[in-house]
Amino acid sequence: MEYVYAAMLLHSLGKEISEETLKSVISSTGAQPDEAQIKSVVSALKGVDIDKVISEAQVSQIAAPAAQAAPQHHEGKKEEKKEEPKAEEAAAGLSSLFG
Repeated sequence: MEYVYAAMLLHSLGKEISEETLKSVISSTGAQPDEAQIKSVVSALKGVDIDKVISEAQVSQIAAPAAQAAPQHHEGKKEEKKEEPKAEEAAAGLSSLFG
């Protein structure tokens, strides 16, 4: 998970997220960088609009408690499964890095 944190730090500072920069951040903490993990993170984030994923995730987190707190009035009706929000799809690439 420290690799994701390092990538987020680089992003927040406006720096490029590359194998070299991730390795530098991890090394600066005194940890030994794992080359495979670094390649995995850089590959997973390639083409991802991190700002968009963060903003959509924040909206999902705000909306979820409100939806759960809303009273459910089902008078004998079967509840249909709703499609998952697109924010979860966008965040799937990031969440796979936490395994």
